[in-house]
This record gives sequence, C-alpha cells and structure tokens, in this order.
Amino acid sequence: MKAVSAEQNPDTPAMHRAEARICAQLPEGLPVPRLLGVLEVDCWVVLVQEDVDGRPPCLPWQGDDLHTVLGALTTLAATPCPVVDVPDAGAALDHDLRGADRLAADGSNVESLDTLCALSERARHVLARDGARTLVHTDLRADNILITERGAVFVDWPWACAGPVWLDTLLLLIEVERHGGHDVDALLSSLPTTGGIDPADLTAVLAGFVGYFLDAARRPSPPGLPRLRRFQREQGEALLGWVQHRISRSDHRTVGRR
Repeated sequence: MKAVSAEQNPDTPAMHRAEARICAQLPEGLPVPRLLGVLEVDCWVVLVQEDVDGRPPCLPWQGDDLHTVLGALTTLAATPCPVVDVPDAGAALDHDLRGADRLAADGSNVESLDTLCALSERARHVLARDGARTLVHTDLRADNILITERGAVFVDWPWACAGPVWLDTLLLLIEVERHGGHDVDALLSSLPTTGGIDPADLTAVLAGFVGYFLDAARRPSPPGLPRLRRFQREQGEALLGWVQHRISRSDHRTVGRR
C-alpha cells in the first residue's frame, strides 16, 4: 500500500492516478505487481498492490542482480503497444530532451554544451521515428526494482510509455554506469534489446538525458523531495562523462544546431 497527498507534494496525486490507470491495463504474466485497489479519501490517493517478497538490487550493481534485471527487461520488451494505452515516448520525453537547449538559452557553462544540443536534437528524432512500439517503464533505477526468487519485478509505473524496445535497457544502464563495475558499452553492443541499434542513436539519447538531468538540477527542490536535485546533478555529471567517452572512442559526427 502506498499513499500520497497534495499537502505533501502537489504533483504526486496525479502520478498515483496515472499509475493506477496504467497498472489496471497491464497484461498478466508481466514482472509487475498486480493492482488490487485504488482509494481516494480527502486529499489522499492510495494504491493497494500485490505484496512482492523481494529486495532492491545491491548498489553498486552486482553481476547476478544485473543479469536478472536485464532478463526481465527482455520479457517486458515483448509487450507490444497499444495493448496498454500509454503516451508515445517521443511526445512524452520531448520536453525532457530539450534540457540542453534550455541550458544554452540561459548561458550555462556546461562542458560540451553545443555537442549536447546537437545530439539532443538527434535524440528527439530517434524517439519520434515510426516503428514498432513496446511497453517501456522509462524510470528504471534500483529503487524501482525488486529482486525475488522468481526474477526481477518492476514497480512505480506513472511514466510508462510506448517506445522503442531498447529504451528501458539504455536508461537502466545510466545508473549502472554511474556506480561502476561493468562495461556498459560492451553490454549495449551485445544485449538482445540494444545490440542491433545504431550506437550513435544510443549516444544521442544518452546526451539528451544529460541535458535533462543538468537542467532539472537547477530548479528548487520540490516539496517533500529534498535530495532530488542533488541526485539529478550527480547523475547528469556522471552521464556527461559517459557520453564524452562514447564520442571520443567512436566516429560519431554531430551536425550543427538548426
């Protein structure tokens, strides 16, 4: 059971309602806790979900946990949309992927900002392309995952989208890279969800999220979430290093800003 109120944070009730709507549509057999009920009382929104006997993945990420989660992502990636009525990732993430442009407009001195802007533009085109869509979580981190005896279970679904099969894997590996201990580039080139994807497209989407994290980190802390901005800044700075590394070891070419 999890409950939120507008008095604690004005945005969380809408997030819980979105999660309830999405979870009510999810097909059986997915690595997701079943929604048992929704209750609204006064300013509170309460979700009652299946009790999952599990633990969060260990941080830094351990090999066994990562293997378990990546296997569950392969199962999730086989869920086509529009089986679930969720927004398209291209539209849902468009504002987030313009973070580098907002930093540039404000005269930010973020390193490699021109390159980030050009890559972020490419990222928006990549996510907006026509093609098969699958169910994607879009917010996968260790605190949204439980490891059980039967495998990984993904929780907290307000941001689910219809997107490319590789998107959740790529976003998960952002956290894996930040904590170290794994060759994330080798994983991207070998995993079934990402192995056949143009590496330059993956780099572009990673760059888009650098802009998102560093732009978001500048804002005041939202009510009830005092550590969020620090997390976003640290994530953005670590991800910038990964993007620069990928660019330096490849022949990626970026176009000038349009």
